[in-house]
Amino acid sequence: MADPVTPFPVVVTFLRMDQPPADPVLPLPPGTGVIPVPGCTVPFYRYLYETVGHEYCWWLRRTVPDDRLAAILSDPAVSIHVLYAKGEPAGFFELERRWDGSTNLSYFGLMPHAVGQGFGRAFLRAAIDEAWGGGCALLTVNTCTADHPRALPNYLQAGFSITRRVREEWPVPNSLGMRLPDWAREA
Repeated sequence: MADPVTPFPVVVTFLRMDQPPADPVLPLPPGTGVIPVPGCTVPFYRYLYETVGHEYCWWLRRTVPDDRLAAILSDPAVSIHVLYAKGEPAGFFELERRWDGSTNLSYFGLMPHAVGQGFGRAFLRAAIDEAWGGGCALLTVNTCTADHPRALPNYLQAGFSITRRVREEWPVPNSLGMRLPDWAREA
């Protein structure tokens, strides 16, 4: 029998950046750094994904079996990068380089303890610079009304432009214990 689901209505906003930012690089705060994680393990990825995404209803990768997730993580087109602050993980991003020369910023976010600490803009810029540094012809990202309320304004401020918005209804399995954030219900 299939796991019962709760429908979560969201608006997904798709964005793109056609060229690298022209403004100077925004340095990360002292005591922080972004480290690539080649060969990221499934348990470490699940820790990152679930910790960063719990408050924002990141559910999809939680439903992916370990063997399938291992295949995604071992794909040479996929790279995982972790923000460390004072020696501990403070966020992560995932890039997917596509066959057409574009790169997708598949996941980006901060750990709950790092939100509001002044890392976001510089960390996003680090993700953007990493994407463009790998021979990117077009950078894409999407966000939704379940993400942090500052996500869309931050992407726009970083130089992304909106290409479209789509209303979706996510079938979130009840077994995950997820809830739609209050701000998403109001959107």
